[in-house]
Amino acid sequence: MIRWLSIFSLLPLPAFADVPRVITDIAPIHSLTAQVMGDLGQPDLLLPPGADPHDFALRPSDAGRLAQAQLVIWVGEGLTPWLAEPLNTLAPQATLFSLLDVAGWEQREVRDHDEEHDAGHDEGHEEDHDDHGHAQKHDEHDHGDIDPHAWLDPQVAAVWLDAIAQELGTADPDNAAIYQANATVAVQQLNTLAQGITAQLQGLSERRYVLPHDGYQYFEARFALTAQATIAGIDARAPGPAQVASLRDQIAETNVVCVFSDAEIGDRWAALITEGTSAKTAVIDGVGRGLDAGPALYGDLLKRLADQFAACLD
Repeated sequence: MIRWLSIFSLLPLPAFADVPRVITDIAPIHSLTAQVMGDLGQPDLLLPPGADPHDFALRPSDAGRLAQAQLVIWVGEGLTPWLAEPLNTLAPQATLFSLLDVAGWEQREVRDHDEEHDAGHDEGHEEDHDDHGHAQKHDEHDHGDIDPHAWLDPQVAAVWLDAIAQELGTADPDNAAIYQANATVAVQQLNTLAQGITAQLQGLSERRYVLPHDGYQYFEARFALTAQATIAGIDARAPGPAQVASLRDQIAETNVVCVFSDAEIGDRWAALITEGTSAKTAVIDGVGRGLDAGPALYGDLLKRLADQFAACLD
């Protein structure tokens, strides 16, 4: 946990009884929130580390936890559109704080590596078309036009840390100074971490690779990496035969050195499209699978992701 600076010995004792009951959606956001709360309290975590935010079934016990929450800190409906209705139903008394709605960071639009992603999806999703003829999905997997995986950029996380501190300070004014001080320390630690990752990945910007699904562009943009293609789209739905064939052609025609897989899309697609090629395969993770929930998870997640990219692209 974050230890207080010496100046806090001069502050009044924390009003523990007034600390709000906080619940977060995914492990990286839980980690950021835990850093801000420090010793004042522990946020609850709705989705366990490594759970797929695109497709998760709430358990009966989750209803009780949401009913007790006073503040819900979540990425927002752009990441988990399926969660909006349960939050409104099960936590009507709670303040819903969407990090995607926070100002001060650069939102990135959903990339369209290959139009065949849409053609490769399973049938049965209701669609219409916009003025340009692009298919628009109307189901629980619709993430909109903005890529919601923004926590993978530590500069965005720094903005969110400050916003979380302000929101907690509004809910708990007696401890607002402590929340802000904890956020300041956490941002400093993030800046140091980002500098280390920048040095680690320097020189790999020209190395071409394929992502499992399009959930990593904030990390790529921050550290000057560029994917050649993705196996699946942003919603992590499995590719169809046309998309697999297109990927195999791209690997044959370009210098793709690595094809990544992750838990959301599985590893069989990477094995299939690299068969008979010299491209390496590796597993990456953007949500904290296998890591212990808590303040350290966010930094551990970014360090591990950097190691995974460096090992496969080197």
